[in-house]
Amino acid sequence: MSSAEFLKAIVGTPSLSGQEKSLADALEAFLSIQGFSPQRAGNNIWFTLGSVSGPTLLLNSHIDTVPPNANWVSDPFKPEWRESRLTGLGANDAKGAVTAIIFAALRLKQDHFQSGRVLVALSCEEETGGQGLGTIISQLGPLEAAVVGEPTGLRVVSSQRGLLILKCTARGMSGHVANAQMLGTENAIAKASRDIVKIEQLVLPSHPTLGMMKAHVTQIQGGLKRNQIPDHCEFYLDIRTNPESDHVALTHLIQSHLESEVTIHSDRYLPKWTNPQHPIVMAALKAAKKEAPTSSATTSDWAFLKDIPAVKVGPGDTFRSHRPDEYLLLSELEEGICFYRDTVLHFFEKASV
Repeated sequence: MSSAEFLKAIVGTPSLSGQEKSLADALEAFLSIQGFSPQRAGNNIWFTLGSVSGPTLLLNSHIDTVPPNANWVSDPFKPEWRESRLTGLGANDAKGAVTAIIFAALRLKQDHFQSGRVLVALSCEEETGGQGLGTIISQLGPLEAAVVGEPTGLRVVSSQRGLLILKCTARGMSGHVANAQMLGTENAIAKASRDIVKIEQLVLPSHPTLGMMKAHVTQIQGGLKRNQIPDHCEFYLDIRTNPESDHVALTHLIQSHLESEVTIHSDRYLPKWTNPQHPIVMAALKAAKKEAPTSSATTSDWAFLKDIPAVKVGPGDTFRSHRPDEYLLLSELEEGICFYRDTVLHFFEKASV
């Protein structure tokens, strides 16, 4: 089976986040047939190649997808290659990277690669932050470095933003609307509205390449009845945090500007940064034929790799992700295979010096 046929097959196998079993079964069977010894926990699959010991390089991507939206023209689950382009759900994000990593591993195996130890982990539920890479990282053993496969156009990402979600609660004093002025009621929605205006004007710390962080109001809920002054209003802030951001300190900063109570709803996705001089960055740059790394505003499973030096790189384009009729070019797939193979070779060349 060629890499193009393989990509078509796995794109044609639905694997919405949390529903990856059929694809995980197929991948496990394929890898076994190819002579690997896959291990599995839930719908996460991993295997090794190369030497049996020594420093380990992780190659990771995710097998799940978001649901298709209503604007697809083609059938998202019936991919077809047309003019060297495969259109289908997950072709770009991130089954192209999954395919490229697997076929890079196959080429290394065929070339009897023994210069180092490579661990390939194909994880589930990346799109929902569920039972994916973060739940198996302790089972993978010590890792020297990692490459996270996401559609970056093979640009080498050495820093990515984190995600901080804050819950803001405005409290007031309820009463009948007709008696509001006499009772001295306090409208929680009005208080929340004042805070939302402040948030729009709030200037947060900036980053040399990613720019200024911004707090976005994404949900709001308040009020029980049309004739009752609301005493409670909640709204949520989504903040994509820059490397070196302290989520607790940032929460306190925002609290200092608002009347509402501010609490952390989620801060699992910490921002990440790898020194551009680290061997994994240098190896990836050499493989991609790039001069310098870049940064990414999107989160990924890199957030769960703790302090392991890593880069985020893969075939495809981030701006195609989660959009109707996403696609991958055949040339991008082949370039991705060569990139992952060459990154492994360059990394262990540098490690052996």
